[in-house]
Amino acid sequence: MSDLVLHTAIGTYGHTTPLKDGSVTSKMFDMEHIEVSPVTSIFRRMVRGLEFDVAEMALSTYMCARAHGKAFTGIPIFLTRAFYHGGIVCHARSGIKSPKDLEGKRVGVRSYTLTPGVWTRGILQTEYGVDLNAVIWVLSGDEHVAEFVSPDNVVSSPNSDLGEMLLSGEIDAAIGAGSVNSPDVHPLFSEPDEADAAWHRKTGVYPISHMLVVKDAALEANGGLAEELFDVFKTAKGPYMEQLKSGNASSPADRVLLKMGKVVDGDPVPYGFESSRKTLETFIGFNLEQGVIPRKVDAEELFPASTLVLA
Repeated sequence: MSDLVLHTAIGTYGHTTPLKDGSVTSKMFDMEHIEVSPVTSIFRRMVRGLEFDVAEMALSTYMCARAHGKAFTGIPIFLTRAFYHGGIVCHARSGIKSPKDLEGKRVGVRSYTLTPGVWTRGILQTEYGVDLNAVIWVLSGDEHVAEFVSPDNVVSSPNSDLGEMLLSGEIDAAIGAGSVNSPDVHPLFSEPDEADAAWHRKTGVYPISHMLVVKDAALEANGGLAEELFDVFKTAKGPYMEQLKSGNASSPADRVLLKMGKVVDGDPVPYGFESSRKTLETFIGFNLEQGVIPRKVDAEELFPASTLVLA
């Protein structure tokens, strides 16, 4: 038993299970895993209460939290990734046929700083010429970072269900509504997988969803902690990657990762700063343009200097 015990809140994935079941350990610390469901609740609890020493965190929430002085720092362990053309749906009555048709419409999203929302808006703007300021963004929830002030074209709804908002006519389209049981609701992009693959080929960007953050007090009190965390997470990931390479995809999550691995022609959950530099720089630009962060930051600023060379 190590003298250092880290209270840790992360999702259960194929690449984190060895840490949670104790088959991968560290000589430097022990992990006391705290189960939080849904995983998104971890973000709010970490941002508002610093409840954990090590936590999973949405990338845009981290950038916003960092801009507001929250006392935790990212490690270039990127736990989840996704593509986003398939995440936006429209109601038939809205008349939305193409991305530009979103202008002048009301589009729902759980929060303005939601990572899928930032990625989706960035893609709509840079690839399809959508004027984001010409859209009314309707929130079904609040922000994890309470200090964040939304742009003027953002309004809040008393309804927390994006699907209900879409069916009632409160909104014309939604990002991240999930499955909506209505023949009148259709995806904006009819072939989202093909659009995702084409966008990746064009840009080289593989969107990061969730990452790892560590309480600053823990980093300051324990030299080498950031590097050791990187090493144990990388070690835990190894067996799962071998399983996927062998074609052994036993769960829907496994199959999604296999599909994404084919799109990017490589590791579906790459760790390390340098391999994700372009993705991070692109996302910083999206966050700045959309008003999630107040100033441009260098991607290197997001992580301890000692972790930038780790791969």
